[in-house]
Amino acid sequence: MKKKKVVILGGGTGSSRILMSLKDLPLDITAIITVSDNGHSTGILRKEFTVPAMGDIRKVLSNLSTLPDEVKQIMEYRLSTYSDLNNHSIGNLILTAYLKTTGSMQTSIERLSELLQVKHTVLPLSEDNLTLMGKAVDGAIVEGEEEITKSGKKYERIFYKEEPHVLPKVIEKINDADLVIISIGSLYTSILPHLICKDIVKALNETNAKIMYVCNAMTQPGETDGFGVSDHVNTLEKYIGKDTIDVVVASNTVIAEDMLKKYETEEQKDQVRIDKENMKDKKYELIEEDLLTTEEGKITHNSLKLSSLIFSYLMR
Repeated sequence: MKKKKVVILGGGTGSSRILMSLKDLPLDITAIITVSDNGHSTGILRKEFTVPAMGDIRKVLSNLSTLPDEVKQIMEYRLSTYSDLNNHSIGNLILTAYLKTTGSMQTSIERLSELLQVKHTVLPLSEDNLTLMGKAVDGAIVEGEEEITKSGKKYERIFYKEEPHVLPKVIEKINDADLVIISIGSLYTSILPHLICKDIVKALNETNAKIMYVCNAMTQPGETDGFGVSDHVNTLEKYIGKDTIDVVVASNTVIAEDMLKKYETEEQKDQVRIDKENMKDKKYELIEEDLLTTEEGKITHNSLKLSSLIFSYLMR
């Protein structure tokens, strides 16, 4: 039986979560990762070497590796020192070394994938050194992904400072997919960086693949306060066009009151409500299930339940 082809658009923890849930299923998976992060180790390396962001790519490669956990731990290990190496992850340094010797992020990822015995494909959105920009509702222009996240502002538009050149292989994978998943993750800094590229938008509108959006469980302080599921979808469709999304996956898990209170007071986050009253005229299918669990005191998607839902949808 020919494997179904799945493309995941995202970056950061959200994409890693979905990839970890799907990686052992009989699927041909391609993860397309944003390259505009400018915080922490990634940001320092970008400034010093003028390279695309690699932190999210490193995280995805670590999670997809089939090698023992000890190898993944080394990839994620951050140096603690008083020198300029402080807080750099080993994986970021390895990727930087590959990039400086190969001259290509795509080739560097391929080489590191071989080293880590990754069975699926990981692609950068672009080889460009992109800067994410945001125009807030108050008219302020904020430069940089980290600054957008930290500003606490609401945004009316996200864009790049430079014209992005999407990797041709990315478009090829979207065109050839059976399912494209717009991942859970920060709406403005992990998801929209894909959807503000005209080549990606064109590919999403022309592909025969079904487009699935896996909605976030919790709101993002400042950015998506008060957002229900429909608000997330409406934001995406503002960039990719109305009725482009075929199916929306949302969690209807009843979260304990004490946990909700903890998130509200400590992180200023609320559960994303499934506001069906605002979806009556929408063409997308809504799939709602009990998808959330608690790990180490954090609310997160249950990998097994999420993978079962996605695989069942694919096998229809």
